[in-house]
Order: sequence, then C-alpha cells, then structure tokens
Amino acid sequence: MAGPQRSVGEQLKEWRQRRRLSQLELAMDAEISARHISFLETGRSQPSREMILRLAERLEVPMRERNVLLVAAGFAPVYPVRALDDPALEAARKAVEVVLEGQKPFPAFALDRYWNVCASNAALPEMYAGVDASLMTRPINAMRISLHPQGLAPRIVNLGEWRAHLLARLRQQVETTGDAKLAELLREVSGYPAPQAAAAEHAAAEHAIVVPFRIRTAAGVLSFFSTTTVFGTPVDVTLSELMVELFFPMDRATADAVRRLAQKPEARAA
Repeated sequence: MAGPQRSVGEQLKEWRQRRRLSQLELAMDAEISARHISFLETGRSQPSREMILRLAERLEVPMRERNVLLVAAGFAPVYPVRALDDPALEAARKAVEVVLEGQKPFPAFALDRYWNVCASNAALPEMYAGVDASLMTRPINAMRISLHPQGLAPRIVNLGEWRAHLLARLRQQVETTGDAKLAELLREVSGYPAPQAAAAEHAAAEHAIVVPFRIRTAAGVLSFFSTTTVFGTPVDVTLSELMVELFFPMDRATADAVRRLAQKPEARAA
C-alpha cells in the first residue's frame, strides 16, 4: 500500500539537501529570499508553477522528477513521457539508429534510465556466448548482464575494475535522481559476487587514461573503452534519460579480431 504523497515543500527541501545547498545558497542562486525558500519548504507559502520550474532548474532536478514536483503542487506535468517508438520521437530515434549502425563492427547500445537496452547494433554476438538465457530475455539489462555470475562477469578479465566503474556510475545516478528503482538495482547488482583481485587490478591500471572493458572470447581477449552520448537539449523525459553507449577498440589486435569476426558469413547474414 502506497504511503501518503509528500508535499512539494518537503520534496524541494529534500532536493536542496541532496545537492548539499543551504537555503541561503539556493536563494542566492534563484534570486529570491532565503525566507521565501523557508516558507516554501515548510508549506507556509505555495510555489507557483514558474517557481517550481525555476528552483528545479537551479537544483538540477531531472525532468521525470520535475513532473513529480509539479503534480505535488497541483499542476499538470509539463514534460511528456513518450515511448521511444512514438511517432513524435521519430527524428531522434533515426539519429540513434544512425549512430548505432555507424559504430559497426564494434558494439553499441541505447540504454534507458534503468540500464535496459532499448536498441543495439547487434555487433559482436560472440561476446554473449554462454550467457544464461534468462539474462537475454527482454528487457535486457546492461548492469545485470555485465555483473551477474551467469552473465558476462566470468569472462571479464578485469572484472574488479569494470565492476567498480559500473557501480560508481550507478551510485552517481541514484544520488542525482533519488530514484528508488535505481537504488534497488544498485542493491541487487552490488550483491553479486565480487572478485578478490580488485585492488591489484586498480594498481595495474594506475596510469590508464580510461577504464577498459576486457572480455575473453573464442577469438581471444578483446579490449574496449566506451563513450556515453546523451541528447543535448531534450524536452521529453524519455530522451532526457537515453544514453547511447559506444565501444571502441583499445588496441589494434582487438580491432583486427572484431573485423575478422564481422566477416564471418553468419555475422554478415545477421
């Protein structure tokens, strides 16, 4: 049974505290008085729609949560939440498809806020050899498939390092959004078995410029680094949360091996 909805003032206070700002600091940034901030947080004053959006902008509240603030204050949401296949998102969806296709023969994925794979370029299927079928059932979750002992984890050569990298990203998301579902995902994947050699791997990577993803395949150990792309000026919740993850070869041997695998008849047919 759901508990009572928190007031908009309580939520604004929580966001301010999450951003580690005093009432005075927020007031100065928003160009209003600290007393007004105090009145809003305690419910002595009710914020206008414009004031909610103004404070949410200063507090860097994600779009999904801005809608929650508006509803709590009795206003309608202003940011639409559309499915990625909605006709209104056709241009954005095609842009994502162009990026994913252009990344071939190297892997690329579009991920939603919860790390579910929305789209991929289906490159390097050899990477998923031996992954349990339950983890390949849609929606495929990139965190689970990477760190679960029946997923990619047993074949990730630098699992301690890669695990620490992924968990740090997920923790940052939880801190930024306050999303309970993300927090639950973090608790789940943090509970998966952790490798014993994590400290040694960090020491070995002391002078690295990026955290590599090194995975053992039938073609040998392949090493990648990843980049994350987001939409720059979204006004739709779905687009604001979409991440496009591109994997690039760390070395010539990986690049050559992946290109050879892509030339196999079954790979070309896919």
